[in-house]
Amino acid sequence: MKAMILAAGRGERMRPLTDHVPKPLLMAGGKPLIAWHLERLAAAGFKEIVVNHAHLGEQIEAALGNGSQWGLSIAYSPEPPGALETAGGIAQALPLLGKEPFLVVNGDVYCDWDFNRARRLADKTAHLVVVANPAHHAGGDFSLNGEHVIGAQSEQTLTYAGIGIFSPSFFADIPSGTIMKLRPLLDAAIATGTLTGERYAGRWVDVGTPQRLAELDAELRNA
Repeated sequence: MKAMILAAGRGERMRPLTDHVPKPLLMAGGKPLIAWHLERLAAAGFKEIVVNHAHLGEQIEAALGNGSQWGLSIAYSPEPPGALETAGGIAQALPLLGKEPFLVVNGDVYCDWDFNRARRLADKTAHLVVVANPAHHAGGDFSLNGEHVIGAQSEQTLTYAGIGIFSPSFFADIPSGTIMKLRPLLDAAIATGTLTGERYAGRWVDVGTPQRLAELDAELRNA
């Protein structure tokens, strides 16, 4: 199974930190955010990683290289200025991801979800990891009915963690180069009852602001 790390976002809420450094290369606990993912992916036995990029993407390629320092092989999927959004970016990278289900991880989250689980979920068309709603996203995104992801139901909502397992067929109808968010595809899968998910109760941080980055940095350094 391959994995894709989404690293093409501009990181507007992180400015001015992201004016000169791409968000995935911001430091937390003495290493770039994206390095935490790469280390855990390598430890879980992943070998081939795809990283998309747009804003300051050349810095990402320079920092990560071919991935050999983690025992990985990294391929890059460059996107035009402004990027293609999540679904568009994944669709563009399909030729690199192959024909088998793959793991997708947002480059701007910190999470210790066990990446080994991804292989056991390879029979799903689309499977999301969801977490308790953080204070900055109290309304949540979805609800769970058993293993099925459904529309948000009153106070039982949960937040998409930015971690999912997808079949290439989930993005097959999106032409390469299309700008498209992930949510319309997820809503369509909910409507047909084919979107599954699981709640994760472990450590998860949406590193979306300088304050949350500083808090995570302090936590990791004191661990």
